[in-house]
Amino acid sequence: MEFGLSQDQKLMQESVRRTLERVAPLERIRRAAGARETVAADIWEALVGLGLPGLIVPEEFGGSALGLLDAALMAEMLGRHVAPVPFLATIVMAPAALIEAGSDSQKETWLPKLASGEIRAGVAVSERASGAREGARITASGGRLNGSAMFAFEAQGADLIIVADEKGALHLVAGKAAGLTLTPLETIDLTRDLSELHFDNVEAEPLAGDSGRALSRMIAAGRIILAADTLGAGDMMIEKAVDYARERKQFGRVIGSFQAVKHLCAEMAAELEPGRALIWYAAHAFDTLPDDASLMAAHAKAHLSEAGRFVARTSTEVHGGMGFTDLLGLHYWFKRIGLDRQLLGGPERLRHEAAVAQGLAAA
Repeated sequence: MEFGLSQDQKLMQESVRRTLERVAPLERIRRAAGARETVAADIWEALVGLGLPGLIVPEEFGGSALGLLDAALMAEMLGRHVAPVPFLATIVMAPAALIEAGSDSQKETWLPKLASGEIRAGVAVSERASGAREGARITASGGRLNGSAMFAFEAQGADLIIVADEKGALHLVAGKAAGLTLTPLETIDLTRDLSELHFDNVEAEPLAGDSGRALSRMIAAGRIILAADTLGAGDMMIEKAVDYARERKQFGRVIGSFQAVKHLCAEMAAELEPGRALIWYAAHAFDTLPDDASLMAAHAKAHLSEAGRFVARTSTEVHGGMGFTDLLGLHYWFKRIGLDRQLLGGPERLRHEAAVAQGLAAA
């Protein structure tokens, strides 16, 4: 059986790649990072023009009704360009939760606006996916939320935030709700929007359906997208290392002619490329084999987290001292891969989850 991309998927990915090459060159990313601009309006508008916000939203709500594999292909391109845009929460995780557990009214209210790019959504589920600090929790009672949530995705400027409480139930919160305090978090990756949220008797609307299943689904989707983002960033770092090895001369020869450098470049490709099949299958499972989705998402992200770190380190080594300079900008991809590794669970946690799911370890 041959499993590959359709012609439409290849064309869509190529279209996004060309758009990002035009609107998100390295100099634009450098300006965004310097200004702490985690949502670059011009880049976001270009993606809205391509219809990306409605990628997985059903047609009846104004979306394209495509699958998570299509979203992963787009995430790969965003990783290649370390694009500072609200993709993870706004385009994937929030719509996934609403599709899975939203009432008819909730879907009709929010999905068309998300699909058109009219609004953006944040997601606060990190405590359920990657562990919480001692004493940190969100409690729900009488339609109100109290507590705090770390590492909320894309909450700054969001019109809607989907929040998981301590029991795993999901709630819809207005981005400017009374009693909600948002504190931006500065991480190593200045192209990502992460925040700490504090809830003081904040009004919230619970999702009407099975929140437990919806939470599991949205976390699996997020992990697959992060793995695809790492794949794209790793691909770009390999390309930059190979290009540099073809140009940089030492002892009268380009360094790419030295066997040691050839081996480094080959090892990077050998480490990263198997992850592509893992991501594709995990995204395929999300849409067609839902019972396998969480397990495959854990495998895919755990593998890409390790492979991505190897590529980031090795690509920098191929560049030598130049690899640490802002002139080349290699550090933007290095940091993107580093943060992707930890969001929604590091590889150690994910491997443990996979072992538990397969009956190989105790919960």
